[in-house]
Amino acid sequence: MTAYSDLSAHFARAAALSNAVGILQWDSDTMMPRGAAGTRAESLALLRVLSHSMVTDPRIADWLPAARAEELGPWERANLREIDRLYTVQTALPADLVEASSKAVSRCELAWRKAREEADFPALLPDLQEVLRLQREIAAAKGAKLGLSPYDALLNDYEPGGRAARIDALFDDLAGFLPAFTEEVLEVQARRPPTPPLAGPFAVEAQRALGVEMMRVVGFDFERGRLDVSAHPFCGGADNDVRITTRYDAADFSRALMGVLHETGHALYEQGRPQDYFVQPVGQARSMSVHESQSLLMEMQACRSREFLTFAAPHMRAAFGTSGPAWEPEALWRLYTRVERGFIRVDADEVTYPAHVILRYRLEKALIGDEMPLSELPGAWAEGMKALLGVVPPDDRLGCLQDIHWPSGGWGYFPTYTLGAMTAAQLFDAACTADGDILPGIARGEFGPLLGWLRANVHSQGSLLETDALLTRATGRPLDAAVFKAHLRRRYGGEMELAGAA
Repeated sequence: MTAYSDLSAHFARAAALSNAVGILQWDSDTMMPRGAAGTRAESLALLRVLSHSMVTDPRIADWLPAARAEELGPWERANLREIDRLYTVQTALPADLVEASSKAVSRCELAWRKAREEADFPALLPDLQEVLRLQREIAAAKGAKLGLSPYDALLNDYEPGGRAARIDALFDDLAGFLPAFTEEVLEVQARRPPTPPLAGPFAVEAQRALGVEMMRVVGFDFERGRLDVSAHPFCGGADNDVRITTRYDAADFSRALMGVLHETGHALYEQGRPQDYFVQPVGQARSMSVHESQSLLMEMQACRSREFLTFAAPHMRAAFGTSGPAWEPEALWRLYTRVERGFIRVDADEVTYPAHVILRYRLEKALIGDEMPLSELPGAWAEGMKALLGVVPPDDRLGCLQDIHWPSGGWGYFPTYTLGAMTAAQLFDAACTADGDILPGIARGEFGPLLGWLRANVHSQGSLLETDALLTRATGRPLDAAVFKAHLRRRYGGEMELAGAA
């Protein structure tokens, strides 16, 4: 056994443990009875402590330099880089802090579900305060080890190498662009004929069947995954066992369908990771911005296009046994590209979505930095919504209680959504430029050309390259917000009006 083979065997075992955590967490979020919450919290806490102990095993410090002295290929050297990154980050945390955080998160997730149902932020406050206190401890410990600010230390978990200073510049630019552009889009929409409404109700069974059909169309492998229901749509599970969820509304099938397609984008990334390195750090997804780019590329770029809706329209009509002007491709396209100010991030359109993310990013930075008390979150949320989107949520269920990220310990995650949207626009633009059959293929329900390009340029690359290098190799340049803005103008601005009149 060489030092590298010792490391790879060790991290393969760590991956097996992580897979067990993933399935238990999925079960907690989908079908676990509430009465099992305490027992499940104990089980998950123990498994996470064991996982942490494996990633911080003292032998890793000896194996790493010995492995670097070996003759290795580019994938193996990249694997050492990723192992070193994980080891450095995780050794900053004592096991008792990992255990305390896991238990606090399990309690808080359960409390969040009840508080969200009842629009009762004060009921969540004690549990969320404990999660935040522990997140600050985690941020401080990691920041001290990595030489980063507390917020950058948390961001680094989701976006390796990401820094708040760069995000501030990108988001300030978008925050300056979006309000006026949103007004322009709303004016364009107001000048158009009304879009005929889709009359429900839409049976949940029919919605699920349509979602499964479209998952197959875009390339989801049901031999290695499944679709379920949860309070908050997500993609999770384990290696070669990808679990995605959605939520259904009998009055509006469009939300669940696009939720399914969004999470399928995540799942396609997971199913397409390099099998030879599946259980190694180098075989994992590159970053959360890249992961979000895959979900948003599939949902926003591909499946809200005229091409896809031309293909999907007859399938939608057949699913619900209906017909009429509202079910024609152009009417569906107007529905799926309709822009409106709303309260809920996951239901937001492409134009207003970044404002939801910018709000959360600014608030979580302030909370981690202890610049505002957690008790003031509902008020700060309402003020931010009014400033960025021009609406004020009527209650906390439609406000600061809508997302599970903070109760589940996901601090530093939110900016990756909009970084992912910009990345999605850039990747889709590069893919369509490289292969002229991608958009015509989508119009025929053939996603092979698009998925093939993504497999070659993103999915199969795992974490071989750093994020900027991956994007530059795939598109010819690092992340450029100009591509995202150009996409928004083309789809939603004056050009949209001309296309609709054609």
